Formats: sequence, C-alpha cells, structure tokens
Amino acid sequence: MGLLTIGAFARASRLSAKALRRYDELELLPPAHVDPFTGYRYYDEAQVERARLVAWLRRIGMPLARVRDVCDLYASDPAAAARDIRAYWAGVEAETAVRRDLAAFLADQLAGKDTTMSQLTAPLEIRYAARTDRGLVRETDQDTAYAGPHLLAVADGFGGQGAPAGAAAIDALKDLDDAGAAGSARIGDLLNALEDAVDRANSAVSGFDGSGTTLTAMVWTGSRLALVHIGDTRACLLRDGELFRITHDHTVVQSMIDNGSLTPEEAVTHPGRAMLLRALDGGEESGRADLRLHEARPGDRYLLCSDGLFTVVADEDVRHTLATVDAPDDAVGELIARARRAGGPDNIACVVADVVPL
Repeated sequence: MGLLTIGAFARASRLSAKALRRYDELELLPPAHVDPFTGYRYYDEAQVERARLVAWLRRIGMPLARVRDVCDLYASDPAAAARDIRAYWAGVEAETAVRRDLAAFLADQLAGKDTTMSQLTAPLEIRYAARTDRGLVRETDQDTAYAGPHLLAVADGFGGQGAPAGAAAIDALKDLDDAGAAGSARIGDLLNALEDAVDRANSAVSGFDGSGTTLTAMVWTGSRLALVHIGDTRACLLRDGELFRITHDHTVVQSMIDNGSLTPEEAVTHPGRAMLLRALDGGEESGRADLRLHEARPGDRYLLCSDGLFTVVADEDVRHTLATVDAPDDAVGELIARARRAGGPDNIACVVADVVPL
C-alpha cells in the first residue's frame, strides 16, 4: 500500500484536514508517517476504511470515546461493532423521545399561557409510603427509598459504598420536598431546579470512589409530577386499572431490546441485564438524567421501585397488587412480600403514592 498526503487522505475519507489533525492528537487516527523536518502527515491507504467509519460515526453524533471503541471492535469483530452501533442509536432514539415529549408539553403549556405549576383545576395532594428491604440473599441493603409531601425517590447503589452513595443522591434532592420550592415554581424553574439537584447528586456520589447509584425521583407540584430518572430503577403509573412504565432503563439489555437484537423474554435471563449505560457515578456523560413532566389525575397511583422488585415479580402481579390493595403502606408491604416469596435475590425499594382530592 502507498502513502497518501493529508489532503488526499482527507478527500478519500471524507474528513477534513483539521479533523485529521485533531484525531491524530487524540490517537484515534494517527498517521502512518510524519516527516521529521516538515511535520507533514502521511497516511497509509489501508487506513481509509477506518477513517471512513470514523466519519460516519461522527456524522450520527457518536462521542469520540465511543467512536474509538467501535473502531477498535470493528477491527476484530465487525458483527459486535454493528451491535454496538445499533445499541447506541437505540439509546439516541429513546432519549429523543423523552425530549420530544417534554418539548410538546412545554409548547402546550406556553401556548395556553399556563406557565406556572400552581394553577390547579382542582386541589389535589398525594398520600404515600416508602420502604426498603434487604431481601433474602444480600448481606447489606444498598437501596434507599424516600417519600415526602413533594418528593418521592428511590436509589439503588452499587460498589463498595453503594448505600451511602444512594442516600447522598436522594439527600441532594430533598430541598425540593418543600412546598414553596415545588408548588409555586414555573415549569422552566422547576426543571432547572431538578437539573441542578441531579448535578449536586452526581457531585456528592463522586466522593464515593468506585461506587455509584441509580436514581428515580418525582417532585409533586400540586397538579403535576416532574420526573428525573437515570439507571434501571423504575417509575410506573396505575391509571384506570392499567399499569404503564414511564421510565426507560439505561442498561445494555434495554438497548438490545430497543434495537431488536433481544426480546423482553430473553432479557429476563440475560447475564448482562444489570449492566448500566448511565448512572450517577461522578462522570459527566454517564450522569445525564432524563427529565419529564406528567399531568396527574385523581385516582392515579405511582410506583417507584428498584430491580429487586420488577426482576422477580411479574408485571401482572404488580398491577394486581396496586389495583387491589388500598393503602399505600399496605401496597408497599405486599409488593416487598411478593419479592421475598420469589426468592428475594436482591435488595428491594418501593415507593407508592396516590393522587387524591385535597
């Protein structure tokens, strides 16, 4: 194979000379030869294929760190690289769907001039209960659950200091459990407050080296619930007898389900079902949380829970319990009991909250 000048290589790869110099600095696309006197870069023709792959991956918006991983994987296992690209794009589509829903909600509110969170059609409140259980196998409980007049939250810690990491993440949100902070905030202000709280939570978790946590939390405003979610703890809604999951797991297995390479049934026994793509661990990219807003109705029942519940208790059993057990505390107790009867292989965190007339 012959050598190409940087200009010829740029034309062949569809990358600019400026981008090639940048990728050289990052050791993503180092040249085959650099003239020791002029510093001019030359590339081997064999590098064109990798460069074109880099160009296409950047065109779909893939971060450089992941581009490097996919390119390295492609060199040894093209099929695995293809699966990783599908998983990445499935995650992009899921995140776009969340942002689309939020944009539509905000547009509807602004068009109606209803930009405060305190303009109620009818006075409502929530009644709630929260509890964790160690389960029957784990030696420690790394789950955390919290419920207050305006804040509902569960966290599932991991690593050597998972329990304090999860507790620290929820503590960072507790300022939002204040009637003034939650009930009278404008939509934009509340979302900004949620983002700031998540940033504080991520910073707090960074102090627990090698540990991290998932986080799913909802802030009650008097007529709506603002949701923040990262990881594989979940939020579900029971409305008119039907159960809806309103969070999207940030896991490798969920990304495989999204791209069609794995069925939900296969996911139940997949060995990598606990591998997280996003969590609060002090990292900037991995700590990005989903934010959503939900209109509440009288009679709604919300469940926040860790994977110690939903991986062992069937959705229909969860739905039946939520639909038939009246008091939130009794519902929490029954859900935990079901998880324990199923073997209790993991810690269990549950929060149940009912939307009722004030």
